[in-house]
Amino acid sequence: MTVYAHTARFDAARAMTDDELRKAAPSIFATAAHESRSDRFQPIPTIDILRALQAEGFMPVGARQSGTRDPGKAPFTKHLIRLRRIDDGKVYRVGDTVCEILLKNANDGTSAYDLMAGLFRIRCENSLVAQTGTIDSVKVRHSGDVGAKVIEGTYRVLQEAEATLAAPQDWSTVKLAPAEQMAFAESAHIIRFGIAEDGEAATPIQPKQLLNPRRYDDKANDLWTVFNVVQENAIRGGLRGPFRDAEGNRIRRVRTRAVNGIDQDIKLNKALWLLSQTMANLKGVKAAA
Repeated sequence: MTVYAHTARFDAARAMTDDELRKAAPSIFATAAHESRSDRFQPIPTIDILRALQAEGFMPVGARQSGTRDPGKAPFTKHLIRLRRIDDGKVYRVGDTVCEILLKNANDGTSAYDLMAGLFRIRCENSLVAQTGTIDSVKVRHSGDVGAKVIEGTYRVLQEAEATLAAPQDWSTVKLAPAEQMAFAESAHIIRFGIAEDGEAATPIQPKQLLNPRRYDDKANDLWTVFNVVQENAIRGGLRGPFRDAEGNRIRRVRTRAVNGIDQDIKLNKALWLLSQTMANLKGVKAAA
């Protein structure tokens, strides 16, 4: 996940101030719908939900907002907030996994209200983290009785969020043979890059490249580690491969880009998490809910 901020460091985490939130994602504070919406559109003020989550102990530690070609939509458009408990007294180390809440919303019609529980893994000593999964979620469209749906769904996600922390421990016990790792990578490869009309992969990047660890500590064959390695390679980009023309002549080397779009990021994380749940079930281990 690319919603990073210095306030999200695990060695010095703190809640973002309203001024910081306004600078990073001003549409968080929209309380009405954009003028392009009809009377049937029910705005869901993100700031009201944020205040309620803060009362439950979840503080905003990162925020971002999508771009828009219409300057008039900037105060209403799609945004994403990371929220975490920061007063629980826990001390984290590199490799630890923590649970956070992800809140996505927009009041210009570009997004439904979406509250998700996500797992984040600390990648390095300066507390940079990467999302390793988007788990339970509640999505509410901007129509009908949005208030009751938002409240009910929000508390359900909060109740189930920290239960997902069982995944690192459970999946670490699942050992994958080389053929199983490759099967996992091939499935993830299709999820990330898709298939072209001719039935071939729509990229010169090979599935085995998704299994290449970027750090020494990730050289292991358990499901949790394999999942993290594949997820990082798929999300962060930087993979290189030869691009060939129709005659099979090498033209140039391509390099994959990082997944930066809010929707694409969330969709890919959910799909990879589901793939890991399926593998855990096939190996006889109950997947994290």
